[in-house]
Amino acid sequence: MAPAVALPVLVALVALVAPGLGAAPGCDHPAHRWCSSRDTAVACQVQSRCPSLPRPAAAPVELSLYYESLCPACREFLVLKLFPTWLLLPDEMLNITLVPYGNAQERNVSGKLDFQCQHGPEECLGNMMEACLMHEAKNFSTYFPVIFCLESGSSVTKNLEACLQIYAPEVDSGRISACVQGDMGVALMHHNAQLTEALDPPHQYVPWITINGKHTDELQAQAEASLLALVCHLYQGEKPEACGGSKAPEIRPGCRR
Repeated sequence: MAPAVALPVLVALVALVAPGLGAAPGCDHPAHRWCSSRDTAVACQVQSRCPSLPRPAAAPVELSLYYESLCPACREFLVLKLFPTWLLLPDEMLNITLVPYGNAQERNVSGKLDFQCQHGPEECLGNMMEACLMHEAKNFSTYFPVIFCLESGSSVTKNLEACLQIYAPEVDSGRISACVQGDMGVALMHHNAQLTEALDPPHQYVPWITINGKHTDELQAQAEASLLALVCHLYQGEKPEACGGSKAPEIRPGCRR
């Protein structure tokens, strides 16, 4: 049996016996160092001959969810599709943005902003609570389990203390309450209103899902049918074991305007 030859040595031998297959002109690295790093391989244009190099990091799939805190279809998607998919996938694979507002309407009443929500004042309160939670907790992995707890429970607006105790005891509920009752909560809802109104195409219902900044009927249907499979298909990096395929429950109609 012939002795094993290390890959960098093999690349160097190829360069010696076949100069035409060598590095790019101007490469000032010796042949045995061509595969020592990705930067060197790129500079010498020999990446294809260095399979042992780590693959460049792939961009995460960007998913934005425009929703309402009391919309049944929104709660179903967040609880049964989005949260489980997030749990199954590594952080670098999926980046999620939550925008609680949906079909709400913003009005200027005597110089002050006021909001009317599709499912009534309690939904406006729920939207603002979740926006303030995101603002105070800041870290997605901290606030998303709390939002999951709120949306999967019996009351979105009455279970904040309990959900914080379970999932994020380090977050001060008093700061969230102060945000909801003060100017910051209004400012956050105004920001969410602007994000929602800027959608192109304009949203027609909720949940409204954008993938990598785009919304199409096909992407929406795929996300609702099997979000895990869609993210696994779109991600360009190395796939985790969770990307073996999944089948989502039957889709229910969204909350239309």
